Amino acid sequence: MCHTMIMRGVQHLLLLAVFALLARCQQKPQVSMSPTLKPIFSGDLFFLRCNSGGSSVTWYIDNDQQTITNDTWKIGAASPKHSGSYQCESESGQTSDSFSISVLDYVPSASLTIRAGQPVVRTGSSVVLQLEHEDGLWGWKCFVYRGVSTKKIQLKLRNDSVSVVFQPKRLDVPETVFWCTDKTEQNRSNQITVRTSVKDVSLEMYPLPAVVGESLTLKCLAWGTDQISRTFFYKNNDILPGSHSSTYIISTVTESAMGRYKCNATFTHKARTEGPPYEVASDDQDVFVQAPPMKAYLSATTGLSCSCPRCPENSFYRWYYKNNDQPWAVMDNKQAVMMPKASGTYACRAVWNNGRSSLSIGYVYQSPTPILIGVFIVLVILVLAAVVFFIWYKKRNATGRIYEDMPLRSRDEYEKLQKRAQKEGEYDTLHPEAPGRQKKEATLKQRFTLTISSHPPVLLSGLDYQQALRPLLLVAGLGRARCLGYLCYLGWRPQVEADSCPARTDVSCLPSGAPWAAAVEAPSGSD
Repeated sequence: MCHTMIMRGVQHLLLLAVFALLARCQQKPQVSMSPTLKPIFSGDLFFLRCNSGGSSVTWYIDNDQQTITNDTWKIGAASPKHSGSYQCESESGQTSDSFSISVLDYVPSASLTIRAGQPVVRTGSSVVLQLEHEDGLWGWKCFVYRGVSTKKIQLKLRNDSVSVVFQPKRLDVPETVFWCTDKTEQNRSNQITVRTSVKDVSLEMYPLPAVVGESLTLKCLAWGTDQISRTFFYKNNDILPGSHSSTYIISTVTESAMGRYKCNATFTHKARTEGPPYEVASDDQDVFVQAPPMKAYLSATTGLSCSCPRCPENSFYRWYYKNNDQPWAVMDNKQAVMMPKASGTYACRAVWNNGRSSLSIGYVYQSPTPILIGVFIVLVILVLAAVVFFIWYKKRNATGRIYEDMPLRSRDEYEKLQKRAQKEGEYDTLHPEAPGRQKKEATLKQRFTLTISSHPPVLLSGLDYQQALRPLLLVAGLGRARCLGYLCYLGWRPQVEADSCPARTDVSCLPSGAPWAAAVEAPSGSD
């Protein structure tokens, strides 16, 4: 009897197992997404899962069968081509309900970047992240997905914060995804994916997906040293030609660049003085390629102009500026056209409600101000030089009066100048016999005097000839003078006559009103 009861219990258990298996086989599969993203932007990473209960499934997009058969589908870089209605079919033929996905063809309104650290870190390490939103971060929060569940990261914000830096907990899983949203979850940041490795060599690349038409740089790094003597890069386990340096650059990315990459490095450490170098291969890293999102275009004609043909009509523009290697700084101008002032690099993008275009290519602007200032300074110097030269030339050829004109009424009103008898050797007491003396005096006489004999004699009023002679000789070349009488010379010996100069052939006189045509210098030794 006991045996019979045991047999009946076993039968009941078997029936229950069969019913459970039948129910499970007849259960309708479901499609889910993790992490849950609202909305989905170009470049996002997410997983689609089909809980069919079987080992393999069949995927459909808009009723078109796909080649993938795993129950988990990883989309590493979302693009508009991934938009559609997804379904999965179990081994029993059960088909899930449709799961709609719409990938936006632009980038989110906030920016999440790695402030410190690398996209690949040692297991147990972490990174420092920076979140920026140009319209403020009040009410924003961040999330982390570690392959199983999604957790929230609470941020410490001020009311006027537009940027915040934070460090998440240590990273222990192979792949961790970060992103941030506002209260409505309609405004979002881009994602940052950080991977971990226990190896001494890692393959580093830009933490965002590669974009078609742009460049991609891969770096092979060895922890704790930069003494890498040789490097090889691999794609899908095939060695890439010409990849012997520690950096490999794909100048123009195409969809064919997508694949699994790794590097093999030969290196040593400074403290290692003997023994062969190390040779280590990195972990494989997935390189995903996305189609280029909406992009702004900057042109330079009359000023700088920004345009985005594919962007919404209600878009406005933001301008950015940086000098040298500084980060981009937001400018106040929100118009499509702006006039740059300072030298530096300018870029722009279109912005609307919950998104924006990607940044335009930077335009390097060189301000003409230094050139204009230099030209202005040169012109000022030239003008000043011209003014100085003009003043000098004006003084050199001035025609102002040297002596004041006095009316002639009668000869008795003027004093006669006293004649001073002078000796023949008075002008050369040191070397009376010096050769060429007579020739020099003749030349000076010809240079400093004019021979005139047709004017009536007039007295030189009230001036001693020694007082009059020196200024006349020194400034004669600088202008025009009027004399009240004759100033007579006998060689270089001045003679003043009340009525007339001596009637001698070697006497030269300068009449009243005569122009002084030659530059005058006082002869050496004269008074």
